[in-house]
Amino acid sequence: MTPFMKSYQYNYIKAQTKILLNGLSSSSDASVHRARKDIAKENVANLFPVLSEEQQQLLYPIAQIAEAADVKRYLSELMPYVNPFPVITDQTLKKLFPKAKKLKAPSIKDLNLQEHSYVSWQDDGTQKKFVIAEYQGKLVGFNGTFTPMNQKGMCAICNRLDEVGMFITEIKSSGDGSYLKRGNYVCQDSQSCNQQITMIEKLDDFVRMMTQ
Repeated sequence: MTPFMKSYQYNYIKAQTKILLNGLSSSSDASVHRARKDIAKENVANLFPVLSEEQQQLLYPIAQIAEAADVKRYLSELMPYVNPFPVITDQTLKKLFPKAKKLKAPSIKDLNLQEHSYVSWQDDGTQKKFVIAEYQGKLVGFNGTFTPMNQKGMCAICNRLDEVGMFITEIKSSGDGSYLKRGNYVCQDSQSCNQQITMIEKLDDFVRMMTQ
């Protein structure tokens, strides 16, 4: 069976296992346990428009989880079926950022690309923050300034409360050709942010706002 899950879908399933465990520990009623497991199974199934029999056999054992060891085993069995984020090469950068000369690809040796819905890094040469994300079936890249706020706020990408900073970029107006500034709060730690993404809509909204 080939990989069929996105990183955010895996994160959503992981969150469902946590909700399920918490629910099981809060009640000793067998009927309540069955209901919570059925809900978890249904929520996972609803992530995908269509599931093959093999995929169902992989995902539906969430309804058999009873303790933390079951969660660890279940999630480890899912991980090989998560599609990794595309590897960022120098050629990718030339295509996405044609005006950025001598831009170096980010080091991915310490990144698990299966845990990423987007890739972001700070370029010391330009003093800018670069972002690459998948949007409407293709890779999109943009850059801007990033100012840490040293306080917690709601991230526009993962929709979680975390240490954030203000990301600001400039886009060219389709009208008079002037440049407009667009900005929003995003997590300071993009790796942690990626692990907190459980739905792709917020990331899509952020990419759209920063590029259109």
